[in-house]
Amino acid sequence: MNRMSDAALAAHLAEVAGRILIEVRESGVFSAKALGKAGDQTANQFLCHALREVRGEDALLSEEEKDNEDRLAQSRVWIVDPVDGTREYGEARADWAVHVGLAIDGAPVIGAVALPGFEGGVVLRTDEPRTVPPAPEKLRMVVSRTRPAAEAVAIAQKLDAELVPMGSAGAKAMAIILGQADIYLHSGGQYEWDSMAPAAVALAHGLHASRIDGSPLVYNQRDVYLPDLLICRQEHAEMVLGHIAALAQDAA
Repeated sequence: MNRMSDAALAAHLAEVAGRILIEVRESGVFSAKALGKAGDQTANQFLCHALREVRGEDALLSEEEKDNEDRLAQSRVWIVDPVDGTREYGEARADWAVHVGLAIDGAPVIGAVALPGFEGGVVLRTDEPRTVPPAPEKLRMVVSRTRPAAEAVAIAQKLDAELVPMGSAGAKAMAIILGQADIYLHSGGQYEWDSMAPAAVALAHGLHASRIDGSPLVYNQRDVYLPDLLICRQEHAEMVLGHIAALAQDAA
């Protein structure tokens, strides 16, 4: 396991954590209210123990772990989200994910996003990029199924794009790679673990990934709040960023 590449390790751990989460849910011992916490904590324990075992020299940041600011002095930081889309996981929907990523000097370099709820399980990874299907004539924008961001809805109207409600951030980002959507614009608040692995996978597949002002996504910061994100095909990035800038100017 120590000889595994970082990308292969990320994919392996994300896949195994996904299987563990399915087993936890199918055990039938947890109420709907308790399931999310049980799944989060169980998957987190596996991921954190595994990474400390085989990459103990690296730093670690997890949604479910107490933060350790010693990571700020490290070049290599694993950033994980054991269950991205806890509600969807609890409802046995497909649109939840496991994120395992490695930021190097703040950049989203290596990652894997497991989609265990998809038939047969799907893992998208930085070292095995797929061919992204071409965009249809009518664009599709993924948005939160419960709280669509106002900016995303406004931009979708500008583009005459179809809104595609979906759960987790990872599922939304991977929907573009899988040909289920074309643009993922988020402005409602996120943290580093929500977007690091998805951004790494998106970039490895030739997609655009940035903040909504076009600036780079930078990780392993003291403040892990990273509120906005744009992932889309390269050919749509300039157009979408232009609409976002105009919207901000109108609001000023």
